[in-house]
Amino acid sequence: MSNTPSSSIAELLGEYERALDYTAALWTDLGTDEVHWRPNDDSSAIGWHLGHQAAVAHFMVRNLTAAEPSPDPDLDGLMDGATAEPDRGALPSIERLGAYRDAVAERLRYRVGNIASGDVGAPAQLEVIARTLLVAVVNHEYQHSQWIGEVRARDLGHATPPHPTSPLLTEIDGYCVLTG
Repeated sequence: MSNTPSSSIAELLGEYERALDYTAALWTDLGTDEVHWRPNDDSSAIGWHLGHQAAVAHFMVRNLTAAEPSPDPDLDGLMDGATAEPDRGALPSIERLGAYRDAVAERLRYRVGNIASGDVGAPAQLEVIARTLLVAVVNHEYQHSQWIGEVRARDLGHATPPHPTSPLLTEIDGYCVLTG
């Protein structure tokens, strides 16, 4: 079992909150035009990355822990990484993106909370799944936050906050990484 994350669910949920807060610091002060701006047709807007982060978290919770319905099924296909970059237009409003992200985060907290409290079948097995899921979701959040931060600074001319720090975080190739 040495390949499973050793941090507790509570610690990993704290890291999830830290990652969400960092992403929020990168985009909540931007206007709609900035969130929807694309460097070129073969690139995605900040808004797509924001929705994609949430979509992946939703897909992981849905497929690994519970048959969780989507908080916004119309966004699932648009925000799926399998959708080619040129087809990633017509982004939703900032408010809808924020609501999608918030709803996915709330459902992740709820499902992982059920697992942490043992209120599931196979609680020991699902605890391993939940810890591994949290590491993957946090790392995916930071992966796309890196790109958002680069576009924010380089192309939009906004300062970026420093990367978050935590005893569980490290930096690899310039990316924040939760090693679990």
